[in-house]
Amino acid sequence: MPWKESNKVTERMQFITRYQAGERISDLSKEFGISRQTGHALIKRFEEFGPDALKDRSSRPAVSPNRTARAKVDRILALRNEHPTWGPKKIKRRLEDVEPGIRWPAASTVGVILADAGLTESRKPRRAATPNVSSELRETTKPNELWCIDYKGQFRLGNRKYCYPLTVTDHFSRYLIGCEALENTRTEGAMTTFWDLFDRFGIPQAIRSDNGAPFASTGRLGLSRLSVAFMRLGIQLERIEPGKPQQNGRHERMHLTLKQDTTRPPAHGILAQQQKFDAFTSTFNEKRPHEALDMKTPAGLYAASTKILPKELPALEYPLHDRTVLVRSNGCFRLPKSGSIYLGVAFTDQQVGLREVETGTWLISFMELDVAYLDTETMKVIDLPN
Repeated sequence: MPWKESNKVTERMQFITRYQAGERISDLSKEFGISRQTGHALIKRFEEFGPDALKDRSSRPAVSPNRTARAKVDRILALRNEHPTWGPKKIKRRLEDVEPGIRWPAASTVGVILADAGLTESRKPRRAATPNVSSELRETTKPNELWCIDYKGQFRLGNRKYCYPLTVTDHFSRYLIGCEALENTRTEGAMTTFWDLFDRFGIPQAIRSDNGAPFASTGRLGLSRLSVAFMRLGIQLERIEPGKPQQNGRHERMHLTLKQDTTRPPAHGILAQQQKFDAFTSTFNEKRPHEALDMKTPAGLYAASTKILPKELPALEYPLHDRTVLVRSNGCFRLPKSGSIYLGVAFTDQQVGLREVETGTWLISFMELDVAYLDTETMKVIDLPN
């Protein structure tokens, strides 16, 4: 089957990322259910146009026979000039009232006409539109203030299968909390690993990662299912800037030692490789002195978090919103008489709040974040301005 309809951009980004990491196009094309020709075409588009190439190309014709007549445009602009504070919905309604015999364009089209004429300003969200502030990476003074996470570059085992080590360290003590040999970078394996670590070591205050899957996505606010799950546990998100691995330098230096000690040569299979990782973890934490720690070991400075993993999370509540809806596994939620509305698979199984900010325009929020606007006339979800 070709690209999954639920999140084509994420699927394509995973394809590109793994190709750039050295996997063969033939193997990737078979796994993702596409032809090799499609794979080559996607890579070529990405190299020429960057991340925008991963989005579906517009089917909109260059010339539209249904384009709004000039006379209607002039009438819309004239009414706006008479009432500078009126928005698209008010303008549309007034035109229908005074000239009911004319078929006026949708409010969204009126908004485009006003924007093209320079008569609108972008709305500003009540708070930051993104949960991660890469320019404000924190320093730490005690364990569990910040965990650093990443995948050490994949490598082939003796049986020619790939291994993807998922690593987690405590920023303050440099304690290697986990090093798990995984068969891929998919969300399910990462989530299982993290929840096992949370059960053993407690919950950190914040987690720092890069912008790759499954820690982030190309969807709304850069959130992924994993990062949303972190947020539900009260974990703050930090992201390093793209192309700046030095912002996670302590973790990267650990990766260098890990590679030297456990992958030259690699084990034959995934279980044997995990044994090598476990032995390395024990030595790294308990026996190996660290110059940056005044020759102490990480185990001498680390203690598990006092915030334990809850057995069950309470339902999200939005007392200042008009309604609360559940996002289903396809990334959609439903409103009465409106059908399915797509928000994003990152919010799967999560409750979001909706609040009407003006007639026909609803603000969608997740926890403390404003995520997007919903235009109930067109039933389209509109991203917040950056």
